[in-house]
Amino acid sequence: MKALVTGAAGFIGSHVVTALVAAGADVRAFDRRLPVDLAGGAEFMQGDLLERDALRRALSGRDAVFHLAALYSYARADAQAMERVNVEGTRLILEQARGMRVVHTASCATCGPVSGRAATEADSPARWELRVPYKRTKLAGERLALDAAASGVDVVVVNPTTPVGPGDHRPTPTGKMVADVAAGRARAYLAGSALNIVAVEDIARGHLLAFEHGRAGQRYLLGGENLSMREIFGTICDAVGRRAPAVAVPWSAAYGAAWIASHLWRDPKLLVLDEVRVARWPMRFDDSLARTELGYSSEPAASALARAARAAVRRP
Repeated sequence: MKALVTGAAGFIGSHVVTALVAAGADVRAFDRRLPVDLAGGAEFMQGDLLERDALRRALSGRDAVFHLAALYSYARADAQAMERVNVEGTRLILEQARGMRVVHTASCATCGPVSGRAATEADSPARWELRVPYKRTKLAGERLALDAAASGVDVVVVNPTTPVGPGDHRPTPTGKMVADVAAGRARAYLAGSALNIVAVEDIARGHLLAFEHGRAGQRYLLGGENLSMREIFGTICDAVGRRAPAVAVPWSAAYGAAWIASHLWRDPKLLVLDEVRVARWPMRFDDSLARTELGYSSEPAASALARAARAAVRRP
C-alpha cells in the first residue's frame, strides 16, 4: 500500500502514520506543520489541504488515502476555519482521490448522541446540536464522503469516539480535559454526563481495519467503553495520585455559567459554551458493527485513561 495521510501532525493522524508504517506501508504524511513524533520510515510533505497543487503533489503515486485533516475546536472564532478545512478540504480530497480507496475520518458527533440509549451508525445528531460549528461541519464533510461513495468512489467512513493517550501535544479539547483534571484545575464534574473512551492507538488500528475490510459507503464507529464523567475523572485522578472532584454540577447550571463566561471573556478556558452545549445528553455509543465486520477491539478504557493522565502531567 502507498498511503497518503492528511492531518498527519494531528493526534489521531500521527498514530495512523505509526500504525501504517508498522504494517509495512509506504506512507506519505501530509500536514501544514511538521509532526512532533513522525514515525521512522514515513515521508513528510508539508502543504495546505486547501491548495490544489500541493494536494495534487501529495496524492501523486498513492493508491490509498487516510483523510484525517480537520479542525477540532469548540471556539466560535474558529467557525469559518472549520468550514474551510472540514468541508471544503474534504471536497477537494474526494475530487482528486478518484481511483483510490479513501478512509474518511468523521466523528461520533455525526452519529449522535441520542436520548436514552447508546447511538449507532444508523443514528444522527439532534437538530439543535447543529448550532455547534464543529458538529455541523464534520457532518457536512461526512455527507460529502457518503455522497461520493454513492456515486461510485471507494470511500469508507470511520467515526472515532473520544480518543485518549500519548501524543496529544496541542492538545485537543479532550486532551485538555484530561490535563485539567490531572492537574487539579477541574474542581467539579458534569452530573449525568458520559463519554465513550478509547485508546488512540486502537482508533489508529481501526483505520487500517476499515481500509482492509470496510464496505464502501458504510460508517463505522470506533470506540471503547461508555463511562460516566464521575468515573472518567476518578480514573484520571487515581492514575496521578490526586483526589477526584466530588461536586456534581447539573447541566443547566453549567450551561448558564458557560453562557455568562462567553459574554464576559472572548475565549474562556474552562467553560466553553459549545463544549458544554454538546454535553447536554450523555455521549454513549455502540461500536458493535466495527467489532463484527472489521474485527475491531479496544483496550480497557481505564488503562487508556490512566496512560493519558500520566502523559498529560509529563507534558511541558
